Amino acid sequence: MKYVLPRGARRGDAACLAILGAALCLGFAAPVKAQEQPTDDAAPDSKETPKPTGFWERDTLTGNWGGVRTSLEDSGIKFGASEISEGLADVQGGARTGAVYDGRTELDLDLDLQKLAGWSGAVIHANAWQVHGRGVSANKIGNLLTASNIEADRGWKLFDLYLDQTLFDGVASLRIGQQGADDEFLVSKVGMLFVNSTFGYPGVPAIDQPSGGPVYPLATPAVRLKWTPTNAVTLLAAAFNGDPAGPGVGDPQMRDASGTAFRTGDGVLGFFEAQYAVNQSRDAPGLPGTYKLGAWVHSGRFADQHFDRAGLSLADPRSSGIARQHDGNWSIYAVADQMLWRRPDTDDQGLSVFIRAMGAPADRNVTDLYVDGGFSFKGPFEGRDDDQVGLAFAYNRISTDAGRLDADLQRGLPGRPVRDDESLIEATYIAQITPWWQLQPDLQYIVHPGGHVPLPNDPTQSRTIANALVLGLRATITF
Repeated sequence: MKYVLPRGARRGDAACLAILGAALCLGFAAPVKAQEQPTDDAAPDSKETPKPTGFWERDTLTGNWGGVRTSLEDSGIKFGASEISEGLADVQGGARTGAVYDGRTELDLDLDLQKLAGWSGAVIHANAWQVHGRGVSANKIGNLLTASNIEADRGWKLFDLYLDQTLFDGVASLRIGQQGADDEFLVSKVGMLFVNSTFGYPGVPAIDQPSGGPVYPLATPAVRLKWTPTNAVTLLAAAFNGDPAGPGVGDPQMRDASGTAFRTGDGVLGFFEAQYAVNQSRDAPGLPGTYKLGAWVHSGRFADQHFDRAGLSLADPRSSGIARQHDGNWSIYAVADQMLWRRPDTDDQGLSVFIRAMGAPADRNVTDLYVDGGFSFKGPFEGRDDDQVGLAFAYNRISTDAGRLDADLQRGLPGRPVRDDESLIEATYIAQITPWWQLQPDLQYIVHPGGHVPLPNDPTQSRTIANALVLGLRATITF
């Protein structure tokens, strides 16, 4: 089938599609058993209880394609597609009020090389996005903690493309290729419920790392090692290219518009994380929880937020305006997910909480302290077992050195605000309409958007961006 790039697609989009297309061709080259299918969703030769085949009960909108999907998976080929569409409105405050539409189509492919080529324990994974619409943070609010975790520049972009090899009977695995840090690091499972991007990849790394770090929509080449010595303990270490878009001015997403730059010469961003999981089985004596302690270290050079090379404030009229440079950067973080109450005779229905905290040096970072947390409740109402409701907060502090620079600037321009922090609270509800369709109303209140910065285009620089109230509705469909 010929696919026509949508209007507005950028240079390099064809390369992104070509990579996925080649992988799909490799997958379809594998033999598929031809069988008669009694119904659209019946799994051939399956010894398991057949899944519901009705339109509203099946797992995906398009079903099992007359058994083709199951046959492909039996041959080692698994692919899928999903669409997230949302309307978000800044109804009060922000840089300017108004509503936008935002959307993202995701294509995923997994090739099991054991089934396809006899390569034991090896899997190739690839995914790509087609982003459409306009982001509410960039176009309306002007805040740091992006209001939607799908907001990005429009167009096609490759994200993951890696080989994952399990080792030592599954005790370890090695992943090589393009990948995102937020695939595995810094993640709170409970926090993934929420729409604001900070509950995925939080403020400190997203703001302080070059080009926003290796996180949606910019992945980068990396090597990741995972070791699970016991059922409770998992150790992760990874080395990423230090800047997924490479150095330059302007929007990093434009410097690697298709996600196919595959850069490797921009320093090293290392991640290290230890995870401890408790009471993971249903018959465990207590409730399940996961605790993580980690750090990231960057080998690059970072500009001082206050002083120039001569030790003068960058606001001083005598300053050269060239910031002092620091070797390296780092942050330490902790994450906790814990179930507090479980509904009797269920696996995961009940009340859970999460909390994350992290810090970074103030002299070389725009933000130096971040804390978030909240709760989710799965199955909040009778007969709504898969629905979820949640409430979360986030606090992101502008670094003390950046604040001191603003205070120096204020002496020459009285009334100019001093940056301090940005924080938010989000309430959300996921309604599982069918197994393949979710609706998610969402509310966010953002305090000090941008960290208490001047309103754009205000010549006096004395008025700040007002606290913003954001309302939204998201629909997610799995094809």
